[in-house]
Amino acid sequence: MAFALVDAPARSPAAAAPTRDPGDAPVATRSRSRVATGHVVLAAVTVFSIFPVYWMFATAFRRPEDSLSVSPVPSPFSLDNFRYVWETIPMASMLVNTFVMALAMSVSQLLVAILAAYAFARWSFFGKQVLFLLFVGSWLVPFQVTMIPNYLLISQMGLLNTVAGIVIPNLCSAFGVLLMRQHMEAFPRELLDASQIDGQNSWATLWKVVLPNMRPALAALGIMLFISAWNEYLWPSLIMRQSNAVVQIGIRGFLGAEGNNWGAVMAASGLACLPIFLIYLFLQRYVRDAFVRSGLK
Repeated sequence: MAFALVDAPARSPAAAAPTRDPGDAPVATRSRSRVATGHVVLAAVTVFSIFPVYWMFATAFRRPEDSLSVSPVPSPFSLDNFRYVWETIPMASMLVNTFVMALAMSVSQLLVAILAAYAFARWSFFGKQVLFLLFVGSWLVPFQVTMIPNYLLISQMGLLNTVAGIVIPNLCSAFGVLLMRQHMEAFPRELLDASQIDGQNSWATLWKVVLPNMRPALAALGIMLFISAWNEYLWPSLIMRQSNAVVQIGIRGFLGAEGNNWGAVMAASGLACLPIFLIYLFLQRYVRDAFVRSGLK
C-alpha cells in the first residue's frame, strides 16, 4: 500500500522567527527611566541635606573678614576661627563633659532596653501587654510635662549643676525598648531552645547567644541614642548653672556674646559636630546592616 508524501509548505523567515512581545521594550525603557529618576531624586535630596553642613564648615574655614562671603569654596583657606574659638571658650572641657553625659545616657538606655526587651520577647507574665503599653505611652508624653517634676526631684537629691542630674531622669528610653523588642521577637527560637538544652540559664543565653548575633541592631540603636543625648539642650540648660558646662549651652552663650562673628560660631558648631561624624564613620557598617537585615530571620 503506497502513501503519497506531501511536502509541507515552506515557512517564511518572518513566520519562523519567535514572536516578540511588543510590550517588552517599553517596560524595560520605563524601568530604566524610573531608576534614573530615583537616582536623580536621591541625589537632589542628598545635596539638599548635606549643603547646610558643608556651608557651616566652609564659613568656618574662611578668614574672619570673609565670613559673609557667598563663595562656595573658602578662599583663602584659614584656621583663624578655630584658633579664636579654642582660645576664647573652654571647648575641650565642654566636649569632654558632653561626651561623658551622652555616653552615660546612651549606655544606660541601651542596657535598660536590652533587659526590658528580652523580658517582653522571651517570657509571658501577668500584665505584660499593659506594662509594654506603659513603656510606649511614656514615649508619647512630651518632655515639657515631666520637666518640672524631674527638676524638683533632682533639686531634692542635690544633683543640680552635675552631669548625674542630667543622666538620672534619662536612664530609660521607650524608643529603645520598642526597637529592641522588635529585633528580639524575630530572633530564632531554635537557638534559644538549644541554649536551654545545653544548660544555659536565661542570663547566659542573653549575653552569650542573643547579643552577639544582634551587634548591628545594638550599634544602630546605640548611635541613635548617643546622638539624641549629644544634641540635648533644654534639660541640661535647666540643670547646669554654668554656661560652659556642656557644648550645646556653651555654643548658645558664645553665639550671644559674639553677635555677628559667624565664622567663629560656625567653627564652634563644627567642633561640636565632629565627634558625631567620627563615631558614625567608624560604626556606619553596623548601622547599614541593622537597617538592611531589620532583625534576624
